[in-house]
Order: sequence, then C-alpha cells, then structure tokens
Amino acid sequence: MAERVAGEDGVRKVKKMLVGWAAAGLFLVSGGTAFAATWGTPITDLHSGGVDFTDGAYLFNRPFNNHGAFEWQGRLMDTLPRDGHNVYMQVRIESHDWVRYNGKQKKAVWLHRSNWDGAQLYTQKAELRACRDRGSLRPDNCSPTMRFLNPRKG
Repeated sequence: MAERVAGEDGVRKVKKMLVGWAAAGLFLVSGGTAFAATWGTPITDLHSGGVDFTDGAYLFNRPFNNHGAFEWQGRLMDTLPRDGHNVYMQVRIESHDWVRYNGKQKKAVWLHRSNWDGAQLYTQKAELRACRDRGSLRPDNCSPTMRFLNPRKG
C-alpha cells in the first residue's frame, strides 16, 4: 500500500508540472498575440476580385528610425485559387513609382515590409493597394487605393 501511495504522489507531481507548463505556454502565446495586435494603426481590409488584404496595420517610423519608413504588415490572400492568377501588393511613397510585393498563388501569405525615400529623414505620404495579376492581355484588378499621411511634421 505504501508503494501505491508513493506512485500516486509522483503522478500528481507530473500532472501539476504539465498543467503549469501548459499555463505558462498559454500566457506566453496570449502575450505575443496582444503585442502583435497593438502594433501600428489598423488598415481597413482591402478587397478586389480574387484578392484580399486583411489584418493589416501600418506605422510611420520616426526620423532616423528604420529610415523614417512607412512600415506595414498584413495577410495577402488569393481568394480565387482556381483562376490561375497570382496576387500582389503595391506600395507607393512620396509619389515615387509603385513597388510590387508578390503573394503566392492559391495561398495566403503574411507580409511585413518597410518603404522609404532615401533622400528624406522620414516618410510623409504613402499609398497601398492589393491587386490580382490577370496576365498580359487583360488589365490587373486592384482594390481602391488607401492613402496615408504622416501626422508628424518633422
């Protein structure tokens, strides 16, 4: 009988240890999620035929911090996986040319990028849109362009 009680004590200790590890893991995961949710200013979801950009956020970095860049992130998704067309994001800052970031056909990808003008201390204006590449014979379709202004004046 004494052996049986000692064995049950060991099982209880192992169970308590596992519950403690599970609680610690849950705490760390929820803390990381809360941190990610507070990053930047939310971006309204962007939609167009075959492409979605969701869970987006942006921030304008301060001068000398990450080149004073317009930093953005979000999930780019091909919503018509059978159409054979890829999806991409376009970003334009300070009226320069559009920069393209490709997604993956038939998948959703997480993008986190920074865009800046090397001749300036910080970015003041940025534009963002989600598009579907429909090939060379038909024009691509894009979501409405989101425009962002940096509230910082210097």
